[in-house]
Amino acid sequence: MKRAGVHQIAKLAKVSIGTVDRALHGRPGISENTRKKVLRIAREVSYSPNPAARALSVGRASIRIGVCIPEEIHFFYDQMRAGIFDEARRENGLGIDLVYRPATGLGEEKREITKLLQSGVNAIIVTPGNPQVITPLIDRAEKDNVRVVCVTTDARGSQRSSAVCVDPEFSGRLAAELMAKLLPPESETAIVTGMMTTEEHQQKTEGFRNAFAQDCPGGTTIAVLEAHESEKESYEKSCELLAQHKELRGIYVNTVNSLPVCRALQRHKLAHRVKLITTDLFRQMVPYFERGTIAASIYQDPYLQGQTAFRMLADHLCKGAAIPRVHYLNPAIVLRTNLLLFREISAQD
Repeated sequence: MKRAGVHQIAKLAKVSIGTVDRALHGRPGISENTRKKVLRIAREVSYSPNPAARALSVGRASIRIGVCIPEEIHFFYDQMRAGIFDEARRENGLGIDLVYRPATGLGEEKREITKLLQSGVNAIIVTPGNPQVITPLIDRAEKDNVRVVCVTTDARGSQRSSAVCVDPEFSGRLAAELMAKLLPPESETAIVTGMMTTEEHQQKTEGFRNAFAQDCPGGTTIAVLEAHESEKESYEKSCELLAQHKELRGIYVNTVNSLPVCRALQRHKLAHRVKLITTDLFRQMVPYFERGTIAASIYQDPYLQGQTAFRMLADHLCKGAAIPRVHYLNPAIVLRTNLLLFREISAQD
């Protein structure tokens, strides 16, 4: 018996093949009525994707997945790139080419995304530092049937296919609950972030601020320092904060750029009085854990984020697997006791 295919479904539903593809894989761009109609016909004709045929097709005409993540801050994005590249090597038998065009920094990806689209990629993995700028490009890509997966931070107002990250608002609330357990009632805290135009930073900030007010009786967040992922700016603003607010008892750094804050605390001899909760983990943080400067860190597993994003696109393009609208990773809490168990530390000599 001949297998039913997307051409037959499109003919019966009186829609385009692209519309069938969107309906079968849960992507935006069609009405709910059309989606239901296509899925009903697919069931009636007993449609199922043919992974073997898809893989053979891929072998003849290579699939190209573009990757645009920042080069800075390398502590975090080196790990993400390793996850993407390792997964790409595992999938090399399916004829997938990886096209790597990194952005210089977060929020500077527009030019590289434009070049990826011009090069004819089939999908893109991107970290959207400024969603307002990058959303038109994402929407254009999806309209042209180029799947886009956001990693670490999202562009929720766009038509992107999926996002792979730790839920940032949840991450901020987790840090706030932990901070509240470390501090007495009516404590003052502050947040050091990157750019408030970045959804991840904004949502972590709001999550922490709202939860800390609830979890710590009388507790307040007195300042949010936007440091634009600059080590110099982070250090100078942290020093100014510590000099002006003598009653400060806690700082939450919701980006990976934590070392300047550690140095500022040491300079002002406040490394034990002010509790510091950071984000993620890299080898240079170990001495600050050992000295007690860092009380804890909220780990986002950048390697797994990259690995998951690439695998998601490879499975979709080669096997017809559906792409989930969002894939949230479970964050972990790093303490001095368990930090050597994490990949960033255990994988190094």
